[in-house]
Amino acid sequence: MRYFLVGISLILSHAAMAAPEDTISQARLRADVERLVGFGTRHTLSVQDDPVRGIGAARDWAEAEFRKTSRGCGGCLEIVKPERMVSGGDRVPVPTRLVNVVAIQRGTERPNEVVIVQAHIDSRVSDILNATSDAPGANDDGSGVALVMEAARVLSQSRYAGTIVYAALSGEEQGLLGGKLLADYAAEQGWTVKAVLNNDIVGGSRGSDGYRDDTHVRVLSEGPRADATDALRAQMRRFGGENDSPSRNISRWVAGLAAGDARGLAARQIWRADRMGRGGDQLPFSDKGYPAVRFTVAVEDYEHQHQDVRTEGGVKFGDTVDEMDFAYLAKVTRLNVRALAGLARAPTPPAPVVKGAVQTSTELDWQAVPGAAKYVVWQRRTDAPAWETMVSETAATGVKLAGVRADDWLFGVSAVAADGSASPVASAVPGGQFAPLPKP
Repeated sequence: MRYFLVGISLILSHAAMAAPEDTISQARLRADVERLVGFGTRHTLSVQDDPVRGIGAARDWAEAEFRKTSRGCGGCLEIVKPERMVSGGDRVPVPTRLVNVVAIQRGTERPNEVVIVQAHIDSRVSDILNATSDAPGANDDGSGVALVMEAARVLSQSRYAGTIVYAALSGEEQGLLGGKLLADYAAEQGWTVKAVLNNDIVGGSRGSDGYRDDTHVRVLSEGPRADATDALRAQMRRFGGENDSPSRNISRWVAGLAAGDARGLAARQIWRADRMGRGGDQLPFSDKGYPAVRFTVAVEDYEHQHQDVRTEGGVKFGDTVDEMDFAYLAKVTRLNVRALAGLARAPTPPAPVVKGAVQTSTELDWQAVPGAAKYVVWQRRTDAPAWETMVSETAATGVKLAGVRADDWLFGVSAVAADGSASPVASAVPGGQFAPLPKP
């Protein structure tokens, strides 16, 4: 049985309930992007104390929007603003105050289990150090910030077992600085980070060459995990795991979720940590061992990102609102909202261990997971891209698969809450656990 067909019934068995994704407003998404563009520039090195222009004004707006949303849910959001001074390198030539704007919706049962949705609020033009020229940043990444704000508005109207964190990050264009700041903050808080959904350039459907794709969104994920030691990498080479990082299994889970929604987008999995020669704020989380993926448009328009606003040779440049597709952005928001709700309801994936050397059966064991009513054991061929077969459901913390020779298969386990919400699959391979690896 295909992973996504079974997974959908497990993830949201209570689909009859009112769905937050059905209240997403395309008009609100557009209004948010237009408001962000209205700050002129949101460059990280721009003015911080002007009430109408620059990164400071944009951050103040994001904080005000989170507080407005919180008032609408009876104070359900806690607003925090992690900050630090940054300097050095060729992108931050002078000491600069870096601030993230973060809203925390605490879980009702397992508040330390956290799923993060984030986007970067800063913008840029052609010259990475130009902090004064207009840098609209409509798609990069006003689209992602609007998505985060809308997710907070609709998800805050419900309660979840786990915590949802909504974040507008600064400093991405200057070297993923906001992502590093939030990843450090998550570690300092001792959060169990189940997943990070980074949304960066998610509001356009037409590429530089005119090619249009408004039916897919790309989901990028690392293969071998970034925090692996040399010893772990050696185990992966021998026993598998190159294609089974927690981030890769988040990507598979999102693809399955998308496949079950006829009103949304299909997820095109890109099995790279990010695009060729590029980066995003999911990477600092992966570096710390937190599962993280990037959502981005199916096709990019390079004339309308990282460019001065101008016209040359009849070609218009600049990241402006008129180049966006807000119906498409609403669909990417829909998928994020569905994923956040599912992850916040579901338990943390277990950490299964497989035993099967020189025997005709396979044994899987794992520790009990808080909030899990049962566990589902999955199996797939070593050359198969997706989890293929659900081989067992059990309330126990281990199974024995008689007649299954482990050499030929990969195995994984997902945890299922009492309401049927299922976690992503955790692979029973070296480094498959959804947690940072112990430091040597």
